[in-house]
Amino acid sequence: MAELSMDNFTETVVKAMGPKASPRVREVMTSLIRHMHDFAREVNLTTAEYLAACDFVVRIGQISDETRNEAILASDIFGLESLVDFLDQHAAAGATPASTAEASEVTSSAILGPFWREDAPVLPNGASIIQGGPEGTPVLVQGRVLSADGKPIEGAVLNVWETAPNGVYEQQDPSQPDFNLRGQFRTDGGGRYAFRAWRPVAYPIPFDGPAGDLLQMMDRHPYRPSHFHFRVRCPGYQELVTQVFDREDKYLENDSVFAVKDSLIIDFRPAPAGSDVTYVVDYDIRLTPAQQAGTRAAAE
Repeated sequence: MAELSMDNFTETVVKAMGPKASPRVREVMTSLIRHMHDFAREVNLTTAEYLAACDFVVRIGQISDETRNEAILASDIFGLESLVDFLDQHAAAGATPASTAEASEVTSSAILGPFWREDAPVLPNGASIIQGGPEGTPVLVQGRVLSADGKPIEGAVLNVWETAPNGVYEQQDPSQPDFNLRGQFRTDGGGRYAFRAWRPVAYPIPFDGPAGDLLQMMDRHPYRPSHFHFRVRCPGYQELVTQVFDREDKYLENDSVFAVKDSLIIDFRPAPAGSDVTYVVDYDIRLTPAQQAGTRAAAE
């Protein structure tokens, strides 16, 4: 074995992988090792800084639990989850041939975020996801789930969730009922869905842990623009995870996790006189056919 030196060190680490490593593991880990080593060389990383980074990773694990995923929060601050979302959406769109018109009509994805929960209550169309907690401004959100060519999709299941008007998701807030402001809705024969909720508010991501330390080091604010989360599932179509954002929110241009896309900005129009809500949102969702879905590895 050749003596280790600055010149051969990185290649020695890369070549330490054994023959049973899968091609994808070999590809990913080779690139990761080289980028990490190049980063350390570029910034002349010190031992003290390296140990501080290790402590940072440990703290991420220590503060994470079923109500808070600090690893996702930290990666969001770096824009990593939003970048991966862009990469996945691009790969899915190019997995099989499709018309430019259809591809442009498909609803854009957005990050899942750290506060997703399975098993939200199944509710009839038009029902309210409000179970209690702080009060806000009532809104009706309605629309259709459509195929890329505009045909209504029956039986699509929409998971929807948002923070309470105090800017906190229910699993973060002991004063809110379990699964408050969360629900599942199934589209009817016309592809229609509807639910009642509070008009969402801007809120700070949790910044009392490692993710918050990162924001402070980089002199950045922690706020996310007001939004609804959607997770749409239907056999024969690619699952869609997305968010839609209030056009009037002041944080649209500087979302702390870089998730805003122009096509996901929505308008809140005043409800008709006599309505039980103050605002109405009309928002149609177009899904990608399952045969167009796929990972980058499948596309390659």
